[in-house]
Formats: sequence, C-alpha cells, structure tokens
Amino acid sequence: MSDLFFQPVTELAARLDAKEISSVELMQAVIARTKAVDGRVKAFNSFDEADALAQAAASDARRAAGQARGPLEGIPVGMKDVISVAGQPLTASSKMLANFVSPYDATATLNLRRAGAICWGRLNLDEFAMGSSTENSAFRTTCNPWDLTRVPGGSSGGSAAALAAGEAIVTLGSDTGGSIRQPAALCGVVGLKPTYGLVSRYGLIAFASSLDQIGPFGRTVEDVAITLGAIAGHDPLDSTSFNTAIPDYRAELSKRKGPWRIGIPKEYFGAGLDPEVGAAVEQAIAFYRARGCEIKEVSLPHTEYGVGVYYIIATAECSSNLARYDGIRYGHRSKQAKDVVDLYFQSRAEGFGAEVKRRIILGTYVLSSGYYDAFYLRAQKVRTLIRRDFLNAYREVDVLLTPTSPTPAFKAGAKADPLAMYLCDVYTIGVNLAGLPGISVPCGFSSGGLPIGMQLIGQPFQEAELLAIAHAYEQAHDWKARHPVVASNG
Repeated sequence: MSDLFFQPVTELAARLDAKEISSVELMQAVIARTKAVDGRVKAFNSFDEADALAQAAASDARRAAGQARGPLEGIPVGMKDVISVAGQPLTASSKMLANFVSPYDATATLNLRRAGAICWGRLNLDEFAMGSSTENSAFRTTCNPWDLTRVPGGSSGGSAAALAAGEAIVTLGSDTGGSIRQPAALCGVVGLKPTYGLVSRYGLIAFASSLDQIGPFGRTVEDVAITLGAIAGHDPLDSTSFNTAIPDYRAELSKRKGPWRIGIPKEYFGAGLDPEVGAAVEQAIAFYRARGCEIKEVSLPHTEYGVGVYYIIATAECSSNLARYDGIRYGHRSKQAKDVVDLYFQSRAEGFGAEVKRRIILGTYVLSSGYYDAFYLRAQKVRTLIRRDFLNAYREVDVLLTPTSPTPAFKAGAKADPLAMYLCDVYTIGVNLAGLPGISVPCGFSSGGLPIGMQLIGQPFQEAELLAIAHAYEQAHDWKARHPVVASNG
C-alpha cells in the first residue's frame, strides 16, 4: 500500500472498482504520507483526518451499494485554502481570516462531492493568492519537494507541492496570473487553467474577479481531464459562468490525434529565459515537428505590456474585493482600536501582510480620481489588444507552445525585490488577461534535477483539444514516472 499516494487517478479508480483496495485504505495511505513528510514540505495549513476518513467510508458504502458517482469516487482531492469547503477553515493563508470557518461549499467543491471525491485538507498559498512563490503566506513557507531549499511556485504552491510529494492524489488551485501553471512547472506536475467562465467561481475567495479561475492539478493529463470534467459547467450562482456543453474530456484524449498546427510566439523566447528551460522546450517543439505537426512562428506584439497591464487591473480589482475585510462583519478585529474608524484601520493594518497591502495601495491609486483614465482605463484598452493578438494567432494555428516559467524553481528568499517576483509570471499572465485556457506539462529536468514545464495555450473553450495535444506529448515521455524523494519528518 506504500505506493498508493503516487498512483494516478486512473490506476486507483481501477483498483477501487476491482476491490483490490478500499477508499478508506487509500485515504489512510495519503494521511500517513502527509504526516510523514509535511513537516518538511509544509503544503497544508490544516487537515481533518476524521472527516476525511468518514468521507472515505461513505464512498466505500456507495460503491458496495452500486452507487459509485463517477471516476473520482473515493479519490482524495486536496483543496487550496481559498476554495470554500463547508465546516472547514477558509483562511486564504492570511491573519485576516485565521479563525474563519466556511459556512458553505463552493460550487467546485459541490461538483467534486457529486463526482464522489473526498475533499481533503486546506492547502497553503500566498496570502489571498498574491504571489509567485508561496513565501507570502502568513502561516508558513511551503517548500519544493524536489529541493526543500527552493520555492514550489505560487500562489497555489501548496496544491502543487502536496501533489508532487504524494500528500494528495489530485488537487485544486486557482489561477489569476499563472498561479496553477507556474507551480505545476516548478513541482513537476500537470496544471490546467481553464477558460474564464468554464468553472464556477462561486465560493472562491476573490482576488481579481475578471482574472480568477479555479483549475486542477494532476499527475497526468488524463487525471486533469477527469477532474476538469467533474468541476466544469454552468452555474447560475456565478454571473460570469458560461453556459456551454461540457464534453467527456477523458474520452476526447484518445479521439483527437492531430497533427496540429502549433504556434511558437517569438516574444516568449527572448531575454530572461534560462538556457536549460529553453532547451527543454525546444526539444518538446522538435517532438511535435517529428510527429507531423506544422510548427509556425507567430507574434503576440503586445506581450511586452502584459506585466504592466496585469498589475494595474489585478491590483485595482484586489483593492475593491478586499475592502470587505473591515474588522466589523467578520475576519480579524483589532483589540487596539479606540473607535470605529480606528477599528477599520487597525484591523486591516494587523490582518494583511506586506504584499497584500502593497497591492491594495497600488490598486486604490490607479482607481483614484485623476488617475483612473491614465492607468486603469488605458490598461483595459491594452488588455483588449492582448486578447486580439491571441485570437489573430489562432487564425493560423490551433495552439501556442511556450515555456511556463522563465527558470526552474529558485531558492527561497532569492527574489525579495517585488518586481523580480512579478516577472516570474511573464509567460502566464497573458492567458488570464485574454481569458484563455492554458496547461503546464512537465518537459524535462535541469542539470540540478529540478523540473521544467512547457505551456500550451488553447483557444477559448477548446480544452478538449488542448488536453489532447498535451496528452500526446506526455504519452511519449516518462517525466510523469519520476517522483521527488522527501525524507520523513525528523
């Protein structure tokens, strides 16, 4: 049973169906693994062992009664601590919500339950999902399982690290500017940011509402396809949810064979790209070329404005969304306040960390009188041009292929300068600004043994095609068979 926690959903589901193992036994193996290594990895903010085992027992009972709900029946799915799970902590890794318990399930959580999954634990992140390294958490810095001195990426670093370390079978994260794809690349797993509107945001703590999207991490593209099929779909509780047919993403993997037209954006292969990352991605391009795919260089001319546009729009929306944390209705309340006005100021000063304060201040500035037109309105216009760049490219190609991150995982503390940290997302933020689907797939390792990921960017609501293209590469390579060696807690 010791290797259960490194097996993909497809294998575990087959073993559960054949009654070789029970969901309780699988959950016990994952709990034991988490207890053994999480003191070093620090992926979890909290977990409820009794609740997880009770969910597993209920799953076994359904299976015995012939009422299995789907391919995630009895599978432990780790949850980023910004996705609501009824009765569980919902902290966003912030002192502001340190003692908050969610009164309801997010729609994504409900959809997982309907698919039979076990909602397992609360995974660490950069506070309120603002960061690229999970060093901004108010509680702990998550470590990369491949090298504990390095970061796992962010903001969904806990979700990626837990999966890579065998502390969950599948995990959910959220992606506002790369927060699923970048940590997936740095931790050597698969991570998908769906098209904006495909997965309901109801029950997700908002950072930037026009950019946020919930998505899955998996060991394989097939696991991601299964999980996406479970959580996707229209939701009337989310006004931005798009009503579109949800295909069987898993079945489509084997139906779509290509060859495909693959675009290589020249702006994504310039200065700042680590040579080893560039070489690994070039080898992936060579694979598709050898498979008969048409490889074509394309241009996304407004790429250079992406970081600036993103950090205007995202911070503006963050400043509005976080205004609700006022120390009055819920969340941290200062004990030092002298009156109501002071309560507001003191509670926010004590509850928010430095990066969150930085973004609130920047966002408030760009929305303020006299600056709205100069910054926010202009950024929205350039955002339209960025989206148009992608749509123009898709007249010539089916998908775009790029690096996911400019470098492999960096040392904790190495990017203390905020601007240096912001540039970690240079290849991922355009996808969010344009509302497109993007997936990161392992494509090699550095000379130091650190994972490298490539990013495939698809057309709106064409996840089935995107997943099939990623699956074709994955099936021809053995990167998914490698796992980090993490010593047990001392």
